[in-house]
Amino acid sequence: MTTDPEKADADGAAPSGEASPSSAAPPPSSSSSSPEAGEAPADAKAAEVVAESARLRDQLLRTAADFDNYRKRTRRAEDDAQRRGREQMLKELLPVFDNLERAVQHAESAPDAQAVTSGLRMVLKQFNDTLEKSGIKRIATIGLPFDPTRHEAIQQLESAEHPAGAIMAEVQPGYLLSGTNGGPETLVRAALVVVSKGAPTAN
Repeated sequence: MTTDPEKADADGAAPSGEASPSSAAPPPSSSSSSPEAGEAPADAKAAEVVAESARLRDQLLRTAADFDNYRKRTRRAEDDAQRRGREQMLKELLPVFDNLERAVQHAESAPDAQAVTSGLRMVLKQFNDTLEKSGIKRIATIGLPFDPTRHEAIQQLESAEHPAGAIMAEVQPGYLLSGTNGGPETLVRAALVVVSKGAPTAN
């Protein structure tokens, strides 16, 4: 039995050798790219920059916090060292003050002024010895040339016993603090002195 071509067309079947419309459509090209494809690397780079910025900011905050803690620890250590130094000095000076108080009490009832003077001299020597043990020494003055780095002249007088420029009298003692680990000495207080102008001139 023969097939009627028109009947086949009416039934929706395609003639042999002829592709259907769905099969004839070309496949989507793999080379075509959407707009988002070109933006993906830029977004990744921006995210990387943001992450690096956050990391550096966190590192900076940590460094600032560590430095602040170090500064506070250093300040506390300095305060503790100064306090211990003052306590040690006070402990070494207390015996001197005790002996000075005893000397004053003894002077009120002592009939001999020479004994009082001798006791006060002993206390003064103990005081100077304590200062030297703590690294503080008295500045030498009388008979030495005037040194502006250690002495402060409050007066100049003629003197036949001392040459011009020499110290002839001490009004107030000065003190030096020895340097630590072989360092230079520090002037605690300059000595107040009277400086000689030399022998008086004949009129």
